[in-house]
Amino acid sequence: MEQQFNFSPNPLAKFLKKQPEQFTREDIISYMTGNDIRLLNFRYPGEDGRLKTLNFAIHSVDHLNKILTFGERVDGSSLFSFMETGSSDLYVIPRYQTAFLNPFSEIPSVEILCSFFDHTGNLLELAPENILRNASRYFNESTGLEMKMLGELEYYVNSPTDSLFQATDQKGYHESEPFAKFEWMRKEALRLIAECGGQIKYGHSEVGNFTKEDEAFEQHEIEFLPTSPEMAADQILIAKWILRMLADQLNVEISFAPKISTGKAGNGLHFHMMILKDDQNIVMENEHLSTTTKKIIAGILDLADALTAFGNTVPTSYLRLVPNQEAPTYICWGERNRSALVRIPLGWTGGNNMAEIVNPGMTKDTKSPTNQTQTFEFRVPDGSANIHLIMAGLLISAVHGLKMNDALEQAESLYVKGNIFHTSDFKNLNQLPASCYESLNASMRKEMYL
Repeated sequence: MEQQFNFSPNPLAKFLKKQPEQFTREDIISYMTGNDIRLLNFRYPGEDGRLKTLNFAIHSVDHLNKILTFGERVDGSSLFSFMETGSSDLYVIPRYQTAFLNPFSEIPSVEILCSFFDHTGNLLELAPENILRNASRYFNESTGLEMKMLGELEYYVNSPTDSLFQATDQKGYHESEPFAKFEWMRKEALRLIAECGGQIKYGHSEVGNFTKEDEAFEQHEIEFLPTSPEMAADQILIAKWILRMLADQLNVEISFAPKISTGKAGNGLHFHMMILKDDQNIVMENEHLSTTTKKIIAGILDLADALTAFGNTVPTSYLRLVPNQEAPTYICWGERNRSALVRIPLGWTGGNNMAEIVNPGMTKDTKSPTNQTQTFEFRVPDGSANIHLIMAGLLISAVHGLKMNDALEQAESLYVKGNIFHTSDFKNLNQLPASCYESLNASMRKEMYL
């Protein structure tokens, strides 16, 4: 009989012998009492996108049970600008499946993400996390489909220049130590994110490497695996927190800013999407892009300029959206095309057993994952994005595309081959907003859809 292993790096999952999505209130209590953990921290994102904290010193099992059951009250007006001080009390209620052991605290503590509820005991309507939850439900109910999503988190590490093994300017893609000075920091981040419940695809150094006087700037990326939109957002929030904590410990600066120097690669926050029907990926159909996917892409392209209001929220966002910087500028899509706004990445549909070719006789029974891993990628957002709102916007745009009468014709007309700046094709395409002002106008014109 094949031996079974629990590969989850989450200490709670290992102790409880179950996956996080199965965690119950009693499981959290069992873990904390079984490991003599007396501190519990509620975590929730404010309007600024950073995780906030509410600390509890647990004095009894009854105390812990009440906190996990009823949550606590917080001042919503200090967290969200849309809340008035005259009626600002909110509840924060823990979501058990998000529990993890704090990897930085000298005193062992359990962290758990929370949802906001209003004074009536209902989910806070305008909380970004709830907007995303409602958008996901709307997509599922409107289409009978399921969407999985993942983010690609890019960031720069800024430190004093090291004269040894300097990286080549703007040639940092997949660079290794000793040229990539903070590869080890990225690997530590991967380990900690996984322990905190993140599902990671991979990490690598990115294109952006440059020096300015006595400072060095080094770019990295962490990409996650496809999961529910809500969990995909949680993963990015936790990853940003972990990276900032590591940077603070190492006394280096870390930046998710869209653009930190003219002519240098900016920090994107690309989102990949996967469409499922009856648990089967339907992005591809008979080794070609499916009709459903083309319609969804048409909807996203139709609202792409308005989506910048959520995905590109600061003036420097629009310094990133320039030609020949691997960032989109014009509204179009293409296969394996990094100059397009929506990209269809290379899939595993070639049919060859590539592992067998380089490992003769060792992998004869290996089957290609074919279409089940295929995604499509929205390349516009950057590190300033409101994570929950841009993901909600993509879900709404997908429904919009499925309802458009001319979706397939729109998709056909906006398809491009090759680098659009090496041809004259881009002259016939609409351009993305070039400023926050243009982004606002686009969102106001299309607010009926979003």
